[in-house]
Amino acid sequence: MKASQFFISTLKEAPADAEVTSHKLMMRAGLIKRLGAGIYNYMPMGLRVIRKVENIIREEMNRAGAVELLMPVVQPAELWQETGRFQKMGPELLRVKDRHDRDFIIQPTSEEVITDIARQELRSYRMLPKNFYHIQTKFRDERRPRFGVMRGREFTMKDAYSFDRDVAAAGKSYDAMYAAYVRIFERMGLVFRAVAADTGAIGGDRSHEFQVIADTGEDAIAYCPDSDYAANVELAEALPLIAQRGAASQALVKTPTPGKSTCEDVAQLLNLPLSQTVKSLVLATDEKNEADEIVKTTVWLLLVRGDHSLNEVKAGKIEGLKEGYRFATVAEIEAHFGCRPGYLGPIGVKKPVRVVADRTVAAMSDFVCGANEADFHFTGANWGRDLPEPSVVADIRNVVEGDPSPDGKGVLAMQRGIEVGHVFYLGTKYSKAMNATYLDENGKPQLLEMGCYGIGVTRLLGAAIEQSHDDRGIIWPVSMAPFSVVLCPIGYDRSAEVKAAADRLHDELQAQGVDVMLDDRGERPGAMFADWELIGVPHRVVLSDRGLKEGKVEYQGRRDAQATAVAAAEVGAFLKGRLSA
Repeated sequence: MKASQFFISTLKEAPADAEVTSHKLMMRAGLIKRLGAGIYNYMPMGLRVIRKVENIIREEMNRAGAVELLMPVVQPAELWQETGRFQKMGPELLRVKDRHDRDFIIQPTSEEVITDIARQELRSYRMLPKNFYHIQTKFRDERRPRFGVMRGREFTMKDAYSFDRDVAAAGKSYDAMYAAYVRIFERMGLVFRAVAADTGAIGGDRSHEFQVIADTGEDAIAYCPDSDYAANVELAEALPLIAQRGAASQALVKTPTPGKSTCEDVAQLLNLPLSQTVKSLVLATDEKNEADEIVKTTVWLLLVRGDHSLNEVKAGKIEGLKEGYRFATVAEIEAHFGCRPGYLGPIGVKKPVRVVADRTVAAMSDFVCGANEADFHFTGANWGRDLPEPSVVADIRNVVEGDPSPDGKGVLAMQRGIEVGHVFYLGTKYSKAMNATYLDENGKPQLLEMGCYGIGVTRLLGAAIEQSHDDRGIIWPVSMAPFSVVLCPIGYDRSAEVKAAADRLHDELQAQGVDVMLDDRGERPGAMFADWELIGVPHRVVLSDRGLKEGKVEYQGRRDAQATAVAAAEVGAFLKGRLSA
């Protein structure tokens, strides 16, 4: 490819609305152009990256035995009404009507459509297992699209769906996809972790996110450096930090804490460690009748240590909170505790509440908590003596760095990541809702066991850039780069020797199957180098009159601090070695 035949459109400055590094660099490098909020044109340079990502995914999905098909972007609402998602999904689901006033949706995902295919086609156990996948455009009407391709409204994903006859077989399909995902992200040259993830309302214990490690990542990951343990913070188990509750050694004292409404302020005032305090959070659950009227409200008091934070996902798994909860209103708090927020605690509540203590809090003694009176806290509080044992003891906090690893093999460390893939065991959630069955050996209908497996194709571009860039621009892994090698001839339009050598090397590399770009635009060296460093091509060869007279060219890897002189006659072999490294 020659630059004069291609389309290169770089910017010195990023647009004002570009927030994160990947968004800024993709705009500056001419990979994307904004069309509307969260909607982008993928320009030729960006599309080349997308196609390389898609090729790797296709090769590994096919290798794993999956079969490619293509499901439509526009889907009839009837399928989504069967599962209830047409009503339940919020405004992120874009609903449209055709000229006959029939309801359709612009797909954010394709579970309903693939299940409809399966119930029509996979009629016998002899046709199982099957795994179908497609790479398709999706649309989610994000309230606040931002961060470029990281959280756009229109995006491209690879979706795969496995169908099996029983749980054991579904587990094998899951393991095959997990292994395929590892190969995919390894081939892309990304630093990533597969982390155990929350399974949400679906339940089960098979769910992993594939996270590209980046300091700017939106997700917190807990992992053990001494083992293979890794989990999203939403799921990571927080072991109790106190093995056994100590005996009470202090009297319960109502202590003035004027104007000190946070655990940090109280601990500082009383000259106590923050870990001696207990934080109170008040939730509420509502029971409703058939007319959707609230008939009963239960107030819950959740207690975590002062230096810890509530994990709302874990809280949502507690019996009684599983069907959904909300944070209590100020009026509800005052009615039950007789006090405004900031001084709440489990001792002396006005109306009954359900008390849920984190595992560590349940083992504490002589702790500090709110006295349910403005400007006062209790010190020396003890379970059993000063207040009843908690109604529920559960893991409801976020892990922190230094916590013991749940696998018993060390302590946890924390890092941030960007989710780019997710493998998920669905079970019979969709097959049951849509009556997708097969006939077993005895001719009896059985529900299909399903798994789903997604990769954010366009999101991968942003994640790779967030992971690997510098002040000059993007640093692509070779497998994802729009071009593997760029030839930068100085004076291409002025020197017959430089032009001939550059053309010859370009043709030689192209014949070897190297994805090479020849910059024949006649740009000044500084501007030419700046463009390709911004775009992030991994390997650069500079040809000049002076160098060619000495029989040499200059090679520089995108991460290299300095250029290396290479014999012009040997540069093809040299690059081949670098590209295969």
